[in-house]
Amino acid sequence: MPPLLEARNLTKRYSGAIALDGVSVEVERGITGLLGPNGAGKSTAIKLFLGLLTPTEGAALVMGESPSENVEIRAHLGYMPEHDCIPSNMTATEFLAHMAQISGLPPSAARTRAADTLRHVGLDEERYRSIGEYSTGMIQRVKLAQALAHDPSVVFLDEPTAGLDPVGREEMLALIRRTGREFGISIVLSTHLMGDVETTCDRIIVLEDGRVSESGEVAGFTAESETIFIDVDIGVDELIEELTSRGLSASVDGVSVAVRDVGDAEYDHIRDALAEVGARLRRLGPRRRRLTEIFR
Repeated sequence: MPPLLEARNLTKRYSGAIALDGVSVEVERGITGLLGPNGAGKSTAIKLFLGLLTPTEGAALVMGESPSENVEIRAHLGYMPEHDCIPSNMTATEFLAHMAQISGLPPSAARTRAADTLRHVGLDEERYRSIGEYSTGMIQRVKLAQALAHDPSVVFLDEPTAGLDPVGREEMLALIRRTGREFGISIVLSTHLMGDVETTCDRIIVLEDGRVSESGEVAGFTAESETIFIDVDIGVDELIEELTSRGLSASVDGVSVAVRDVGDAEYDHIRDALAEVGARLRRLGPRRRRLTEIFR
Protein backbone atom coordinates (compact mmCIF):
# COMPACT_ATOMS: atom_id res chain seq x y z
CA MET A 1 0.00 0.00 0.00
CA PRO A 2 1.55 3.35 -1.00
CA PRO A 3 2.06 6.10 1.58
CA LEU A 4 -0.64 8.73 1.91
CA LEU A 5 1.66 11.38 0.44
CA GLU A 6 5.09 11.01 -1.08
CA ALA A 7 7.58 13.49 -2.50
CA ARG A 8 10.21 11.99 -4.79
CA ASN A 9 13.09 14.34 -5.52
CA LEU A 10 10.45 17.08 -5.64
CA THR A 11 11.77 20.31 -7.13
CA LYS A 12 9.97 23.52 -8.07
CA ARG A 13 11.62 26.55 -9.63
CA TYR A 14 10.11 29.96 -10.31
CA SER A 15 12.02 32.05 -12.87
CA GLY A 16 15.34 30.83 -11.55
CA ALA A 17 14.39 30.90 -7.86
CA ILE A 18 14.17 27.47 -6.21
CA ALA A 19 11.15 27.01 -3.93
CA LEU A 20 11.73 23.28 -3.36
CA ASP A 21 15.05 21.59 -4.00
CA GLY A 22 15.06 17.79 -4.34
CA VAL A 23 12.68 17.02 -1.46
CA SER A 24 12.07 13.33 -0.76
CA VAL A 25 9.74 12.48 2.11
CA GLU A 26 6.75 10.29 2.96
CA VAL A 27 3.68 11.30 4.97
CA GLU A 28 1.64 8.62 6.70
CA ARG A 29 -1.90 8.85 8.03
CA GLY A 30 -2.44 11.03 11.10
CA ILE A 31 -1.63 14.67 11.81
CA THR A 32 1.65 15.87 10.30
CA GLY A 33 3.18 19.27 10.92
CA LEU A 34 4.88 21.02 8.00
CA LEU A 35 7.08 23.48 9.84
CA GLY A 36 9.36 26.19 8.55
CA PRO A 37 9.87 29.95 8.29
CA ASN A 38 8.09 32.05 5.71
CA GLY A 39 9.56 31.33 2.29
CA ALA A 40 10.74 27.83 3.22
CA GLY A 41 8.56 26.21 0.53
CA LYS A 42 5.60 25.03 2.61
CA SER A 43 2.83 26.58 0.49
CA THR A 44 4.54 25.46 -2.71
CA ALA A 45 4.67 21.88 -1.41
CA ILE A 46 0.96 21.95 -0.58
CA LYS A 47 0.02 23.28 -4.03
CA LEU A 48 2.11 20.58 -5.68
CA PHE A 49 0.29 17.87 -3.72
CA LEU A 50 -3.04 19.48 -4.60
CA GLY A 51 -2.15 19.42 -8.28
CA LEU A 52 -2.40 23.21 -8.54
CA LEU A 53 1.24 23.32 -9.62
CA THR A 54 3.34 20.86 -11.62
CA PRO A 55 6.84 19.93 -10.44
CA THR A 56 9.89 21.17 -12.30
CA GLU A 57 11.48 17.82 -11.44
CA GLY A 58 10.45 14.78 -9.44
CA ALA A 59 6.94 13.91 -8.31
CA ALA A 60 4.32 14.74 -5.67
CA LEU A 61 2.12 11.66 -5.16
CA VAL A 62 -1.17 11.22 -3.32
CA MET A 63 -1.86 7.56 -2.52
CA GLY A 64 0.54 6.67 -5.29
CA GLU A 65 -1.08 8.93 -7.91
CA SER A 66 -0.01 12.29 -9.32
CA PRO A 67 -2.80 14.86 -8.73
CA SER A 68 -1.55 16.95 -11.65
CA GLU A 69 -2.07 13.96 -13.97
CA ASN A 70 -4.93 12.09 -12.32
CA VAL A 71 -7.61 14.68 -11.58
CA GLU A 72 -9.87 12.13 -9.87
CA ILE A 73 -7.44 11.76 -6.95
CA ARG A 74 -8.16 15.38 -6.03
CA ALA A 75 -11.60 14.31 -4.78
CA HIS A 76 -9.76 12.84 -1.76
CA LEU A 77 -8.13 16.19 -0.88
CA GLY A 78 -9.28 19.20 1.13
CA TYR A 79 -7.55 22.57 1.32
CA MET A 80 -7.79 25.43 3.80
CA PRO A 81 -5.86 28.33 2.23
CA GLU A 82 -3.93 30.86 4.26
CA HIS A 83 -5.59 33.91 2.72
CA ASP A 84 -9.28 34.80 2.86
CA CYS A 85 -10.97 33.76 -0.37
CA ILE A 86 -14.57 33.06 0.57
CA PRO A 87 -17.60 35.12 -0.54
CA SER A 88 -18.75 37.67 2.01
CA ASN A 89 -22.30 38.03 0.66
CA MET A 90 -23.36 34.41 1.25
CA THR A 91 -24.39 32.67 4.42
CA ALA A 92 -22.16 29.89 5.70
CA THR A 93 -24.91 27.36 4.97
CA GLU A 94 -25.23 28.50 1.36
CA PHE A 95 -21.48 28.49 0.85
CA LEU A 96 -20.92 25.05 2.40
CA ALA A 97 -23.82 23.50 0.50
CA HIS A 98 -22.42 24.93 -2.73
CA MET A 99 -18.94 23.57 -2.00
CA ALA A 100 -20.37 20.14 -1.19
CA GLN A 101 -22.36 20.13 -4.45
CA ILE A 102 -19.43 21.01 -6.65
CA SER A 103 -17.57 18.15 -4.95
CA GLY A 104 -20.21 15.78 -6.27
CA LEU A 105 -22.89 15.55 -3.58
CA PRO A 106 -26.55 15.87 -4.64
CA PRO A 107 -28.39 18.99 -3.32
CA SER A 108 -30.19 17.33 -0.40
CA ALA A 109 -27.07 15.50 0.76
CA ALA A 110 -25.03 18.69 0.32
CA ARG A 111 -27.34 20.63 2.61
CA THR A 112 -27.17 17.90 5.24
CA ARG A 113 -23.40 17.74 4.96
CA ALA A 114 -23.15 21.54 5.27
CA ALA A 115 -25.21 21.53 8.47
CA ASP A 116 -23.19 18.68 9.98
CA THR A 117 -19.84 20.28 9.10
CA LEU A 118 -20.80 23.73 10.43
CA ARG A 119 -21.94 22.07 13.65
CA HIS A 120 -18.58 20.31 13.88
CA VAL A 121 -16.62 23.58 13.57
CA GLY A 122 -18.83 25.38 16.10
CA LEU A 123 -20.87 27.59 13.74
CA ASP A 124 -24.23 25.89 14.09
CA GLU A 125 -25.88 28.96 15.67
CA GLU A 126 -24.31 31.35 13.16
CA ARG A 127 -24.83 29.39 9.95
CA TYR A 128 -27.53 31.68 8.53
CA ARG A 129 -25.56 34.90 9.01
CA SER A 130 -23.72 36.52 6.12
CA ILE A 131 -20.04 35.56 6.13
CA GLY A 132 -19.20 39.25 5.75
CA GLU A 133 -20.41 39.75 9.34
CA TYR A 134 -18.12 37.08 10.75
CA SER A 135 -15.11 37.68 13.00
CA THR A 136 -11.64 36.47 11.99
CA GLY A 137 -12.04 33.36 14.10
CA MET A 138 -15.38 32.52 12.52
CA ILE A 139 -13.97 33.00 9.02
CA GLN A 140 -11.13 30.59 9.84
CA ARG A 141 -13.74 28.04 10.93
CA VAL A 142 -15.67 28.48 7.68
CA LYS A 143 -12.45 27.94 5.74
CA LEU A 144 -11.84 24.73 7.69
CA ALA A 145 -15.44 23.64 7.16
CA GLN A 146 -15.26 24.02 3.38
CA ALA A 147 -12.10 21.90 3.35
CA LEU A 148 -14.04 19.13 5.14
CA ALA A 149 -17.36 19.46 3.33
CA HIS A 150 -16.77 16.56 0.91
CA ASP A 151 -15.32 14.19 3.55
CA PRO A 152 -11.76 14.06 2.17
CA SER A 153 -9.07 11.55 3.09
CA VAL A 154 -6.45 14.23 3.76
CA VAL A 155 -6.75 17.98 4.42
CA PHE A 156 -4.03 20.57 3.92
CA LEU A 157 -4.26 23.46 6.38
CA ASP A 158 -2.11 26.47 5.47
CA GLU A 159 -1.48 28.64 8.57
CA PRO A 160 -4.91 27.87 10.14
CA THR A 161 -4.25 29.98 13.25
CA ALA A 162 -3.20 33.12 11.34
CA GLY A 163 -4.78 36.27 12.78
CA LEU A 164 -6.28 34.53 15.81
CA ASP A 165 -5.92 35.70 19.41
CA PRO A 166 -4.53 33.20 21.97
CA VAL A 167 -7.96 31.85 22.90
CA GLY A 168 -9.04 31.52 19.28
CA ARG A 169 -5.76 29.83 18.43
CA GLU A 170 -6.19 27.22 21.14
CA GLU A 171 -9.78 26.58 20.06
CA MET A 172 -8.70 26.12 16.43
CA LEU A 173 -5.92 23.70 17.40
CA ALA A 174 -8.34 21.70 19.56
CA LEU A 175 -10.74 21.54 16.62
CA ILE A 176 -7.96 20.30 14.34
CA ARG A 177 -6.99 17.61 16.86
CA ARG A 178 -10.61 16.48 17.14
CA THR A 179 -11.02 16.41 13.37
CA GLY A 180 -7.99 14.19 12.97
CA ARG A 181 -8.40 11.89 15.92
CA GLU A 182 -12.18 11.44 16.14
CA PHE A 183 -13.10 11.57 12.44
CA GLY A 184 -10.07 9.82 11.01
CA ILE A 185 -9.20 12.54 8.51
CA SER A 186 -5.46 12.87 7.96
CA ILE A 187 -4.15 16.42 8.24
CA VAL A 188 -1.08 18.27 7.02
CA LEU A 189 -0.72 21.39 9.16
CA SER A 190 1.54 24.00 7.59
CA THR A 191 2.78 26.65 10.01
CA HIS A 192 5.78 28.64 11.15
CA LEU A 193 4.66 28.30 14.80
CA MET A 194 6.42 25.46 16.60
CA GLY A 195 3.88 25.51 19.44
CA ASP A 196 1.06 24.66 17.01
CA VAL A 197 2.96 21.59 15.83
CA GLU A 198 4.04 20.51 19.29
CA THR A 199 0.52 20.50 20.75
CA THR A 200 -1.32 19.15 17.70
CA CYS A 201 0.80 16.91 15.46
CA ASP A 202 2.00 13.31 15.58
CA ARG A 203 4.87 13.85 13.16
CA ILE A 204 6.91 16.76 11.89
CA ILE A 205 8.64 17.73 8.65
CA VAL A 206 10.87 20.79 8.82
CA LEU A 207 11.57 22.74 5.64
CA GLU A 208 14.40 25.23 5.39
CA ASP A 209 15.39 26.93 2.15
CA GLY A 210 13.36 24.44 0.15
CA ARG A 211 14.92 21.34 1.70
CA VAL A 212 13.95 18.93 4.48
CA SER A 213 16.18 19.60 7.47
CA GLU A 214 14.40 17.37 10.02
CA SER A 215 11.58 14.83 10.06
CA GLY A 216 10.17 12.27 12.44
CA GLU A 217 7.80 11.71 15.34
CA VAL A 218 7.17 14.81 17.45
CA ALA A 219 7.49 12.66 20.57
CA GLY A 220 10.99 11.70 19.48
CA PHE A 221 12.07 15.32 19.35
CA THR A 222 10.45 16.28 22.66
CA ALA A 223 11.26 13.14 24.65
CA GLU A 224 12.78 13.49 28.09
CA SER A 225 16.48 14.18 27.75
CA GLU A 226 19.36 12.95 29.86
CA THR A 227 19.74 16.48 31.13
CA ILE A 228 18.62 17.05 34.72
CA PHE A 229 17.20 20.43 35.72
CA ILE A 230 17.63 21.63 39.28
CA ASP A 231 15.67 24.52 40.78
CA VAL A 232 17.01 26.00 44.01
CA ASP A 233 16.02 29.07 46.01
CA ILE A 234 19.58 30.31 46.61
CA GLY A 235 23.16 29.39 45.82
CA VAL A 236 22.96 28.81 42.07
CA ASP A 237 26.55 29.92 41.40
CA GLU A 238 27.87 27.93 44.33
CA LEU A 239 25.97 24.84 43.20
CA ILE A 240 27.33 25.07 39.65
CA GLU A 241 30.87 25.44 41.00
CA GLU A 242 30.45 22.43 43.30
CA LEU A 243 28.94 20.28 40.55
CA THR A 244 31.74 21.23 38.18
CA SER A 245 34.36 20.32 40.78
CA ARG A 246 32.80 16.87 40.93
CA GLY A 247 33.29 16.42 37.19
CA LEU A 248 29.73 17.20 36.09
CA SER A 249 28.73 19.47 33.20
CA ALA A 250 26.53 22.14 34.80
CA SER A 251 25.30 25.52 33.56
CA VAL A 252 22.47 28.00 34.00
CA ASP A 253 19.41 27.30 31.83
CA GLY A 254 16.78 29.98 32.39
CA VAL A 255 15.94 29.81 36.09
CA SER A 256 17.34 26.28 36.46
CA VAL A 257 20.72 24.60 36.75
CA ALA A 258 21.11 22.12 33.89
CA VAL A 259 23.32 19.06 34.41
CA ARG A 260 24.01 17.07 31.25
CA ASP A 261 24.68 13.36 30.68
CA VAL A 262 23.29 12.22 34.01
CA GLY A 263 23.31 8.54 34.93
CA ASP A 264 22.79 6.69 38.23
CA ALA A 265 26.24 7.59 39.59
CA GLU A 266 25.79 11.29 38.76
CA TYR A 267 22.64 11.49 40.91
CA ASP A 268 24.79 10.71 43.97
CA HIS A 269 27.15 13.58 43.07
CA ILE A 270 24.19 15.95 42.61
CA ARG A 271 22.79 14.97 46.03
CA ASP A 272 26.14 15.50 47.72
CA ALA A 273 26.70 18.83 45.95
CA LEU A 274 23.30 20.13 47.11
CA ALA A 275 24.10 19.13 50.68
CA GLU A 276 27.60 20.65 50.50
CA VAL A 277 26.45 24.13 49.45
CA GLY A 278 23.28 24.07 51.57
CA ALA A 279 21.04 24.90 48.60
CA ARG A 280 17.30 24.72 49.21
CA LEU A 281 16.01 22.32 46.58
CA ARG A 282 12.63 23.08 44.96
CA ARG A 283 12.69 20.71 41.99
CA LEU A 284 15.00 18.14 40.43
CA GLY A 285 14.37 15.98 37.40
CA PRO A 286 14.30 15.73 33.61
CA ARG A 287 11.80 17.67 31.57
CA ARG A 288 10.37 17.32 28.13
CA ARG A 289 12.14 19.49 25.61
CA ARG A 290 10.19 21.96 23.52
CA LEU A 291 10.58 22.23 19.76
CA THR A 292 11.75 25.81 20.17
CA GLU A 293 14.72 24.54 22.17
CA ILE A 294 15.56 21.85 19.61
CA PHE A 295 15.44 24.05 16.51
CA ARG A 296 16.71 27.27 18.03
